[in-house]
Amino acid sequence: MNKSAKIYVAGHRGMVGSAIVRRLNALGYLNIVVRTHAELDLCNQAAVNGFFADEKPDAVVLAAAKVGGIHANNTYPAEFIFQNLMMECNVVQAAHANNCQHLLFLGSSCIYPKLAEQPMTETALLTGTLECTNEPYAVAKIAGIKLCESYNRQYGRNYRSVMPTNLYGENDNFHPENSHVIPAMMRRFHEAKVRGDSEVVVWGTGTPMREFLYVDDMAAASVHVLLLDDDTYQTNTQPMLSHINVGTGVDCTIRELAETMQRVVGFEGKLVFDTTKPDGTPRKLMNVDRLKKLGWEYSIDLETGLKKTYAWFLNNVEGLRQV
Repeated sequence: MNKSAKIYVAGHRGMVGSAIVRRLNALGYLNIVVRTHAELDLCNQAAVNGFFADEKPDAVVLAAAKVGGIHANNTYPAEFIFQNLMMECNVVQAAHANNCQHLLFLGSSCIYPKLAEQPMTETALLTGTLECTNEPYAVAKIAGIKLCESYNRQYGRNYRSVMPTNLYGENDNFHPENSHVIPAMMRRFHEAKVRGDSEVVVWGTGTPMREFLYVDDMAAASVHVLLLDDDTYQTNTQPMLSHINVGTGVDCTIRELAETMQRVVGFEGKLVFDTTKPDGTPRKLMNVDRLKKLGWEYSIDLETGLKKTYAWFLNNVEGLRQV
């Protein structure tokens, strides 16, 4: 893709979107188009159509999404399925209608069945029952994959999808209840340290296993997939299986995560696991063989990533999002 290409990054203020903008700029792609939610509501079809008609982007990165952890997914299921479906339908259709040939859709590892064989390969999609706590969100993301595949099949578009594992890093949502496990846990440990608490309570049994990817690695992988030439991409994908897993291929237990977090934050109390809270999926590990064949591997390990994230957290703690 030419360095002067106009690239629209939807969700540029979010954790992933902001990292993708940084990555594109670092590679010399400076013609980046962005809009805040106040400037463009992606759930408003007429507004999205008007934006695409005016801007005519050469490529789109759809990083905008309604996201959250177990608590948020359980509490707001209607918002999670409705908003995500509306955003992806509006953006993909408007991109096609305005002859935008290149689009990258960002999904989630929660698209795979709750009891999928580990590590999860792309072929596991739609082979079993989803985890009930985030099923509405997962269904919306599966629809986004199939949306891209359908436009590719019918119209010859080059719309690609990447499915990241659990992400973390700067610009994350650090709300103690409505966020994902790492930012919620980091804030809890930090505040406990500041207060001088004797213990920190972690949800669940601590036995589920999770894989985590630092957001700058996710951005690098996303841009790598977006910029791949057609021959390389098509050799490693199939028309009906176009999504690509993005992760490290390495996981740890929630207990191990909590112990690493305790060390990074410097909390000296004890850990307590609240077994009355849900664990979610027993294990979520991505098979990233396809991504490796496409020429990309992660570079930031968990402890290094947590240190980077905590340094950012300390510099931004006063302005953290609360919802």
